[in-house]
Amino acid sequence: MGVNDGQREWQLAGSAAELYQRNLVPVVTARWADDLIERVDPHAGERVLDVACGTGVVARKAAVRVGLTGRVAAVDVNAGMLAVARSLPPVPGATIAWHEASALELPFAADSFDVVLCQLGLQFFPEPSAALREQRRVLVVGGRLALSVFSPIERNPAAQTLSNALDRHVATDASLAKRAEHALANPAELTALVADAGFRQIRIETVSKTTHVPSVADYVRVQLAATPLASIVEGLDTADRGAVLDALVEDVSAALEPYGDDSGLCFPQEVHVLLGVC
Repeated sequence: MGVNDGQREWQLAGSAAELYQRNLVPVVTARWADDLIERVDPHAGERVLDVACGTGVVARKAAVRVGLTGRVAAVDVNAGMLAVARSLPPVPGATIAWHEASALELPFAADSFDVVLCQLGLQFFPEPSAALREQRRVLVVGGRLALSVFSPIERNPAAQTLSNALDRHVATDASLAKRAEHALANPAELTALVADAGFRQIRIETVSKTTHVPSVADYVRVQLAATPLASIVEGLDTADRGAVLDALVEDVSAALEPYGDDSGLCFPQEVHVLLGVC
C-alpha cells in the first residue's frame, strides 16, 4: 500500500512492514478484507487483481475463494510490504503472483481480470483517477470493482484524536500523513471519481466496525511504529522521544476515555465500501 506523493505517502521501511503485518493486519485490515471479499464474492476460477496489496491479506482471502482454477495477482510499490507478503505461508487455493509496480501503470494487458480489489489504498495514490482508469483497463467487460476508503476523520475517533495530539505535541502539520487516510471521505466525490473512470452500477455502503486494542499506549505505539507516522519518531531527538510519546498517550487516553473498558480500548472505525461494474 505504498505511493509517493509528499504528505500522502504511505511507505514503510525496515521492520515497519513486519510490525504492520503482526499488529495491524489481525486487528484492522483482515476484518475489512473479509467484508470486502464477501461483498464482491469472487467465484471459483475467476481472475482477481489486488491493487495496493500491502502484505497481501486481501489477495490471500481472494486466492482461497477462486481456488486452484483461479488466478490472483497482487501489486504494490512498497518492496518491504511485498517482502513480508512473499514470506508468509501459502494459502489453499490459487497461487498468488506478487508484483512491485505502480497502480498508475499496472503491468498487465487489457481485459486480464474478472475482479479488481483495492482496500484502503486509493486515497494514497498521487493520481486516483489515473489509477481507476488503469483498474478499468485491466478488467473484462462486466468485470467487478470493489474498493474501500476511510470515511471522514470526524467519524473515526481514534484517528482524529491521535492526529490532534500529534499536531499539539510534535508539530502543527505532524498529522498530515494520518489525516491523508481520509482524503476520499466524501461519497459523492468518490462516486464521481469512479464514474469518470468508466465504471457503472456504482453503489457505496458506509460500514462501521469496532476495533479492539489492549490499551491506548498499544494503539499509539503501533501507529508510530507500523505506519508512515514512524518517520515522525525518527525525526525527534532521542532524548525527546519518551516525553513526546508519554504526552501523546496522555492526550489520546483522555479523549478516548469513553471508549475504554475492562478489556482495553474499543473504538469504531468507519469506511466507505464501493462496488462497481466495468
